[in-house]
Amino acid sequence: MIFRQLFDSESWTYTYLLASRIGGEALIIDPVFEKVERYTRLLEELDLKLVKAVDTHTHADHVTGLGALRDLTRCVTVMGERSKVDVVSMRVREGDRIDIEGASLEVLETPGHTDDSYSFLLPDRVFTGDALLIRGTGRTDFQNGDPRAAYDTLFGKLLKLPEETLVFPAHDYKGDTVSTIGEEKKHNPRLQVSSVEAYVEIMNGLNLPNPKMMDVAVPANLKIGYEQADPVIRRGTLSIDEARGRLEDEKFIFVDLREAGERARDGVIPGSVHAPYLKLAEYACVGGLLHGLARETGKTLVLYCAFGERSALALKALHEAGIENVLHVGGGLKAWSQEGGSVDRL
Repeated sequence: MIFRQLFDSESWTYTYLLASRIGGEALIIDPVFEKVERYTRLLEELDLKLVKAVDTHTHADHVTGLGALRDLTRCVTVMGERSKVDVVSMRVREGDRIDIEGASLEVLETPGHTDDSYSFLLPDRVFTGDALLIRGTGRTDFQNGDPRAAYDTLFGKLLKLPEETLVFPAHDYKGDTVSTIGEEKKHNPRLQVSSVEAYVEIMNGLNLPNPKMMDVAVPANLKIGYEQADPVIRRGTLSIDEARGRLEDEKFIFVDLREAGERARDGVIPGSVHAPYLKLAEYACVGGLLHGLARETGKTLVLYCAFGERSALALKALHEAGIENVLHVGGGLKAWSQEGGSVDRL
């Protein structure tokens, strides 16, 4: 595995880059906006294609790099389903998996530091965000934090992982880079408590100042949705009523860009074909599924995804590839379902 732990000295943030091989797909966890150029340079040096960018929670101490990386690389942005961010490409929940070529991260819901905190588990390591730090734990006094929920996260979930599991947090303020579950059980002072009440007393007594970037970072991090003012995207965006009116029209083919797990969990628009977004270049080239459907049948493609971000990006990419008979469903399957569109369960 290719694994890089990157550090931002302004916010004390760790960012993690993962890939299974040189030349393969890559995933990044908790990117910082000011370091995006560094990340893209490293991706180029390692001959990696960034396909997913993930945040463990809505950060209060730095502006996320998710939106900038999406705009530069057209990667899929990922956050937990409890996040209040305006738009991301994928929202995950407990037990879901975040897959790239050669690697799969299990999603753990780990609230307490914030109500939208998630951790991501590989067989030998866990990326804990701010839920579990090295010799510390995330504060619980803002963004709907809850010390009781944090206690349940720690003692009911994270500390039940095998003791040899490596712990990679989102921050460290002392220079430590990695720990293990076993080490934290023995040596983390906040975990040496005998009850939830004792933990709540510790966390409620911290009286920490707010992060210096909080007033800037939180509003910015809640507004990362893809800018769809591009003329091509604006002209190609269908309202739900418009899309529903085309569902039974033989001149249109609905194309689902989501991943298999999303389709199984949330269902599909009836009659749609499956062309996962991460294989878009393959499908759009001569001989590819979408190229064939658009060019050989003369029908118009109607793209959709979960929330409309991937489909907007794909619409733009297909236009650039010379495929212009393509539209997309604004708001994706979520808006379709909310407005009464029919959904088939797989």
